[in-house]
Amino acid sequence: MKLLGAIEAGGTKFVCGIGHEDGTIVDRVSFPTTTPQETMGQVLNYFAGQDVQAIGIGSFGPIDPVPGSPTYGYITTTPKPHWGQFDLVGAVGAACNVPIGFDTDVNGAALGEYTWGAARGLDSCLYITVGTGIGAGAVVGGKLIHGLSHPEMGHILVRRHPEDTYEGFCPYHGDCLEGLAAGPAIGNRWGKPAGELPADHPAWEMEAHYLAHALMNYVLILSPQKIVMGGGVMKQSQLFPLIHGKLQELLSGYVQHPALNAGIGNYVVPPQLGDNAGLSGALGLATLALNGA
Repeated sequence: MKLLGAIEAGGTKFVCGIGHEDGTIVDRVSFPTTTPQETMGQVLNYFAGQDVQAIGIGSFGPIDPVPGSPTYGYITTTPKPHWGQFDLVGAVGAACNVPIGFDTDVNGAALGEYTWGAARGLDSCLYITVGTGIGAGAVVGGKLIHGLSHPEMGHILVRRHPEDTYEGFCPYHGDCLEGLAAGPAIGNRWGKPAGELPADHPAWEMEAHYLAHALMNYVLILSPQKIVMGGGVMKQSQLFPLIHGKLQELLSGYVQHPALNAGIGNYVVPPQLGDNAGLSGALGLATLALNGA
């Protein structure tokens, strides 16, 4: 099988790998996300001499994923220091000279779960990551969603929890979903990192409140056949039953489908690909680029 390269470009670390068109990962490494010069030097050294036929990149954003745009392939207005207006595709393409697939990290993860994971065999899915930030990507009708740019579902506005006085940390919107429910918001609000809070801490009921409000919007607008929730915060397994119950309460029987009733536990699920969702998705992006899609 053809060798493909994969880059999961995250705000904390870059994960690079080599794999095949069936999603199999045969090698992987990671580097801290520092400056473009330092991090990209490590990335390009990793791929030097590798006989890959194409490379897929799933990147933190915002990005410009629109072919033909003057800034196609760029990380654009990110608050990540040093990375604003960085030509990521240009840097990889100049060094590797192979077809490159490029999208958001969450669209890549959605593609991975749709192709090989929890949404395999379905027509649509949504992947949401809840970690240092919140983002979501979606496959509808077998294709990743794009428009003017790409979805930014982590920055929607949600109803405040009645007991929440935290102002929100998003530098653009303050109390959007990411500003209220990403990992830094949990840590700032409660004075401890999310991973140090016990399972019965009131933080988790509040977190489920915000995430369920977001999922309600996604269900009503996109009607995905599966919702996959990953990222560091979602490793708190007690969140899933809380989210299931609150989502059902919010929908209040308006949308009638077995998946939203007795089947809710199999509808909103963790990634079947685990921590490989993003890297596998990047292999999927590489496959699309190789095939000219």
